[in-house]
Amino acid sequence: MSCHLPLCLVDKEKIGTKSCDFKQPGKYLAILVGIIPLYWWAICVLTVIIFTVLILTILLYRRMKRFQASYISLQTFLNGQQMDVLLDEYVNKVAQLERNYEKSNDRLTPIEHKLRASIDRAEILRFRAFEDVGSDLSFAVAFLNQEGNGLVLSSIHSREEARIYAKPINGGQSIYSLSDEEKEVILKAMIGQKI
Repeated sequence: MSCHLPLCLVDKEKIGTKSCDFKQPGKYLAILVGIIPLYWWAICVLTVIIFTVLILTILLYRRMKRFQASYISLQTFLNGQQMDVLLDEYVNKVAQLERNYEKSNDRLTPIEHKLRASIDRAEILRFRAFEDVGSDLSFAVAFLNQEGNGLVLSSIHSREEARIYAKPINGGQSIYSLSDEEKEVILKAMIGQKI
């Protein structure tokens, strides 16, 4: 591709009326440097750079102002309190809550151990031990804790006498032989909800 430069812009003696070839950029640059001195090209390039930097500076300044307005509106609430003051208060409150939680946990742990060991399940079963006794005067009562430890009381009532037996229970079992009624009442007591 070739072009003809106007003769008024180009020195005829150096170039003449020959067409300039864009495939040879050094030749074209030499022509341009011949038309406008090199220091004017430097001034033009510096002007473009300064103008670009000025535009970027203005854009960044506007963006910074918007960010600053957003930051101020975020930092100050409707009631006029500063966000950093509120955050400090909340951090202190959370730290106080954590200390209170630790104290409560330290106090609650032994109470839970004591509660598990205390008797919190009781069941009773009334039954007729002998045919000649008119009503269900005999009974079996189980008193157990959450691990199934405790005791079972049995009362056998007849016409002549009433006998009471106490048997220790460990894990729902006893080292002594248990009657069917005692086994049933222990099983009912162990079914209850554990804490």
